[in-house]
Amino acid sequence: QVQLVESGGGLVQAGGSLRLSCAASGRTGTRYNMGWFRQAPGKEREIVAAISWNGIGTFHADSVKGRFTISRDRGKNTVYLQMNSLKPEDTAVYYCAAGGQTIGTMSSSPYWGQGTQVTVSS
Repeated sequence: QVQLVESGGGLVQAGGSLRLSCAASGRTGTRYNMGWFRQAPGKEREIVAAISWNGIGTFHADSVKGRFTISRDRGKNTVYLQMNSLKPEDTAVYYCAAGGQTIGTMSSSPYWGQGTQVTVSS
């Protein structure tokens, strides 16, 4: 089992920045792909970014490409999402996931965090 705990969400003005963190505990020795999803009210959950278990491969959704950057510190078992130039449409609950089969979709991710709210005001 892997436990994921997100932090770093909050309220920010449009154009601002936030950095989300996802700390993994438990069976962290296994090589897990990890990623970030988000879900806005009334919308389906969507993948935002993902990173391979070794940190070499990354994926960013078109909607955030050039503004968000995913990274991981394997020594700290932590994945980060640096979010710059935030827009009101980035407002959502952001979830960390681990164990997805490919970083492009992170499908079948068995492990999820509880989510952290990001609100971007205009």
